[in-house]
Amino acid sequence: MKASPFRFLDTPRKLPRALPVVVRLLGWNETYGTFAAEEAAEQSGRCLDCGNPYCQWQCPVHNDIPDWLALVREGRLFEAAELAHATNPLPEICGRVCPQDRLCEGGCTLETGFEAVTIGSVEKYVVDSAFRAGWRPDLSRVRATGKRVAVIGAGPAGLACADRLVRAGVDAHVLDRYEEIGGLLSFGIPPFKLEKDIIATRRSVLEAMGVRFALNTEVDTPLFGELLRDFDAVFVGTGAYTPVDGALPGQELPGVHAALDFLVANARRVMRGGDSGEPSPFSVAGRRVLVLGGGDTAMDCVRTAVRLDAASVDCVYRRGEADMPGSRREVASAREEGVRFVFGAQPLAIDGTSHVEAVHIADTATGAQTRLEADVVIIAFGFRASPPAWLATHGIGLDDGRGPSGSAGRIRLEGARAQQTAHAKVFAGGDNVRGADLVVTAVRDGREAGDAIAAMLRE
Repeated sequence: MKASPFRFLDTPRKLPRALPVVVRLLGWNETYGTFAAEEAAEQSGRCLDCGNPYCQWQCPVHNDIPDWLALVREGRLFEAAELAHATNPLPEICGRVCPQDRLCEGGCTLETGFEAVTIGSVEKYVVDSAFRAGWRPDLSRVRATGKRVAVIGAGPAGLACADRLVRAGVDAHVLDRYEEIGGLLSFGIPPFKLEKDIIATRRSVLEAMGVRFALNTEVDTPLFGELLRDFDAVFVGTGAYTPVDGALPGQELPGVHAALDFLVANARRVMRGGDSGEPSPFSVAGRRVLVLGGGDTAMDCVRTAVRLDAASVDCVYRRGEADMPGSRREVASAREEGVRFVFGAQPLAIDGTSHVEAVHIADTATGAQTRLEADVVIIAFGFRASPPAWLATHGIGLDDGRGPSGSAGRIRLEGARAQQTAHAKVFAGGDNVRGADLVVTAVRDGREAGDAIAAMLRE
């Protein structure tokens, strides 16, 4: 029986229960829990099932959101999981880390006046619950083609590409320099947003589907040549790891760190049980920490610093709160955890003699300058694509920065097929093509590339 279209009037929007602040700061568990089946069905029932679902079009992978919400409402969990995977190879991850307030939930018809359906939390519930209940992708009708594709990079783009390839009967061999799959999903995004056993489960699912991983593998010019020779196609999903240089005087001082270096070091420490076994320059316990930047990476840094027992944590952002590019929920969580925000503040220079001591800032409205004292400064101005040098040896071009984007170093897509470069056998996607962007856009690129490669090999 079809649900009442006015259920949203009687059922308010609800998120899964958040860990109390005093509890969440004791460890690295995800801030938000997971819906019970009854809660997921209740929240799914708020969906209006719009004739023109704006949520679906605001989603970069165009998930069939109203349809799987309806399946959840009817208790058809496995069918909902199957439908979620039809458009998104990593739905349980996007349900956790996507800025839903700017994407699907921001496009929900109920967002104006009645509050959006909690789409992300239901998506997370669907896949987590289906995996626990034994659901796995059904590849029983897939027939092997005998084709082989090398995927360079086990981040979201590479994993999505591999998923689509094996579904098309193509062997996918994924190479990555890190010791675990996931790229920044594992080493950049902290566990309080994405617990690492979620990545481990996804790895086991992909391996059961036939994906093969070669980790701790650095691809260089000779190896890339071998991959081109031995495989029918290559996908390059090497991400964006080069930090944007703010060119601040004093940024070379001890105590000044790049955001990604700080996050990767802590991720390894947590994954190894709290001790990486290596000396770390990133201790912030008892220190005053300033994080410069206002995106999701900055929020990851401030919330990580709080959990590492910093004496104080301040986030300095040059615009206002409404202009912050990160998730509003992340900003709210950071504020709950004691992070202080300094808005409309442009960093000018970092001060110190043998170690950082302060940051000089200017009020962007008045021009007045002031000095914020700090023991540790973390720079989170974003990242640029990190194109491997071996691309040029095979005629694969890069943006020169003179186009509309003004961003140099990104891999140029010049082929006739989706995500295809100037080299007919080489496809690319994710941050190395877009510049630093969302996980879900990298997933989209990997999905499109996998489908395009499979189509090319069929022909």
